[in-house]
Amino acid sequence: QVQLVESGGGLVQPGGSLRLSCVASGFAFSRSAMRWYRQAPGKEREKVAGITSVGVANYYGSVEGRFTISRDNPENTVYLQMNNVLPEDTAVYYCNVVLFQVAENTEREYWGQGTQVTVSS
Repeated sequence: QVQLVESGGGLVQPGGSLRLSCVASGFAFSRSAMRWYRQAPGKEREKVAGITSVGVANYYGSVEGRFTISRDNPENTVYLQMNNVLPEDTAVYYCNVVLFQVAENTEREYWGQGTQVTVSS
């Protein structure tokens, strides 16, 4: 059973830092690309960052240069280091993986429960 469990969210002041963690289980983590998404109130969920199985990172939107995605394969964990946070970074942050389902010959997306990040003074 695939599980993604995020943690590390909270209240942080503008300009501060926070590190989110996502512990994965139930699939071949070291062979899977992982992603972080976020969803702010009243907005659609958006991709924030992704990391391939070999550690190549990509960033989307306004987070480039401020956020860093990384992974620890022995610990089955993907991280999102958030630096110089802004009020517009306030959102629920979700961990995501897309896995190929051999029996169904299709891909399936999995999500964690999310962790709230609030940037406010």
